[in-house]
Amino acid sequence: MHHTLGAHRLVYRARISFFVKCGLIDRAIQLFDQVSQSNCRVFGVDYNRFIGVLVRQSRFDLAEHYYYKMGPQGFPLDPFTYSRFISGLCKVKNFTLIEKLLNDMERLGSLPDIWAFNIYLHLFCTESNADLALEVFQSLVDRGRDPDVVTYTIIIDGLCKADKFDVAVQVWSYMIEKGFSPYNKACTALVVGLCDGGKVDLAYELTIGIMKGSVDFGILFYNALISGFCRVGRIDKAQAIKSFMSKNGCEPDLVTYNVLLNYCCDQLMLEEAEKLIKKMERSGIEPDVYSYNQLLKGLCKANRLNKAYSLIVNKMEAKGMCDVVSYNTIINAFCAGGHIRKVYNLFEEMGQKGIPPDMVTFTILIKAFLREGSSEIVKKLLDQMTGMSLLPDRIFYTTLIDHLCKTGKIDMAYGIFFDMVEHGLSPDVVAYNALINGLCKSSRVIEAMSLYKEMQIRGSYPDKVTFKLIIGGLIREKKLSMACKVWDQMMEKGFTLDGAVSEILVNAIHLIDSARK
Repeated sequence: MHHTLGAHRLVYRARISFFVKCGLIDRAIQLFDQVSQSNCRVFGVDYNRFIGVLVRQSRFDLAEHYYYKMGPQGFPLDPFTYSRFISGLCKVKNFTLIEKLLNDMERLGSLPDIWAFNIYLHLFCTESNADLALEVFQSLVDRGRDPDVVTYTIIIDGLCKADKFDVAVQVWSYMIEKGFSPYNKACTALVVGLCDGGKVDLAYELTIGIMKGSVDFGILFYNALISGFCRVGRIDKAQAIKSFMSKNGCEPDLVTYNVLLNYCCDQLMLEEAEKLIKKMERSGIEPDVYSYNQLLKGLCKANRLNKAYSLIVNKMEAKGMCDVVSYNTIINAFCAGGHIRKVYNLFEEMGQKGIPPDMVTFTILIKAFLREGSSEIVKKLLDQMTGMSLLPDRIFYTTLIDHLCKTGKIDMAYGIFFDMVEHGLSPDVVAYNALINGLCKSSRVIEAMSLYKEMQIRGSYPDKVTFKLIIGGLIREKKLSMACKVWDQMMEKGFTLDGAVSEILVNAIHLIDSARK
């Protein structure tokens, strides 16, 4: 009898394996259930294999069902199947079941494999929960799960992205003390995090300063450091790192040059920027559209508009490196310089060259022609936008409203505001603040108060800026009693006023109280 059941079990296992290989998972499930209900006993090894299959197929609900079914029979999962199950559940972010499996493993004196442990920690970090990742890391280390360099890299990267730089450095130091030799990816994670947090000197010290010669740093590492030093204005250090990387067998790439170009153009170091472009070309690295747009931006910023236009026509177009960003940059520069006729010519030139304008193009142009009072051209531009299916969004409307208010065209701003509402876009607090500011500065504070009440009815609640604008406008028009009421509402929302304005209102309250007596 024993031999017969054993033979049947082998047959069942073979058939289940066949169905799995053929992708007939539902048939395999039916057969597994049939075996479970027969005289042929299912063992722990069968559950482990079958749950592993279900996890691979992402059938997690069924895997959980069989997991709960095998427990009462006294069959545990082995560490590998637990690890596979946990890593699979990480894909669907089932934290509850993962925690249950880890607790069950702890009761069994078992630990997940290091690769599953790392996947679990990475999940916490990608979910912006570095603190919990650190807790899980510490709890499993306390239970005897030795981390590897990948574990430390995940934790350090997660902590840096959460701006917990001090803790990240502590973990880094602990890793080094434990005798781990960080590889390029670990160094890059630390450097990127610290540089993004403005701690570029510390990033340099902990990596190149300590590990020079012991780690082959990669291009991403060097680019992160160069970018970090450029962001804090240390171009000399950035260029020194560029020389250092070349000497250590890692040649600068397009990103390296673009980072340096961006800095030089922002700082109007235009001769240096042009030298970089030439050096790229000599090195066999072809500048891309971003490279040329950076140089174009620098020329426009320096008000060298003719040279900027010459760059577009004579070099960028010839190389196919001219796009809508290029034209937006130069159009904006000509607008700032008051060259309105040239601006419209550039706009028409875009169409002739097959470069379709975007929302940014129209925003720049409409603001410029509103400033000039050319309402007919503005209407034409708006019609063109609609014809291109570029429907104005909330940001577009708010930009126009703010611009019109700042240039004293309050009634036109009001018209744009109501046009926005008619098109089904609910103004946000920024749009309301722009119009309220314009009304208050134009001594139309009663209208501003109406708008203040309307925004609350529409569900767009005032912020600190709203209250300051309204109260400031009421004070200027000597409506102190009304200003005090708005101040009460402001304090109820948890906002505070500047000391000088508060003092004016306190004195006003005393005067009102004295008058009542």
